[in-house]
Amino acid sequence: MLKESVELALKEIRPALEADGGDVELVDVSEEGVVKVKLTGACRGCPMGMMTLKEGIEKQLKLKVPQVSEVIGV
Repeated sequence: MLKESVELALKEIRPALEADGGDVELVDVSEEGVVKVKLTGACRGCPMGMMTLKEGIEKQLKLKVPQVSEVIGV
């Protein structure tokens, strides 16, 4: 159920990333709420990628899915 909630939240976040030519792919969600994602497209290798991951994706996921404890890029 947690994974489905994270996937739904990522669908809401995705348009902002796509607007800049990037995207995010869900890799895994642990029972402890650790979400592993992979930045793709223009986001992959972007100097601002870590900021996007932590200040954008992680922040939004935690707001939308309170069980999320951390988001890690892989």
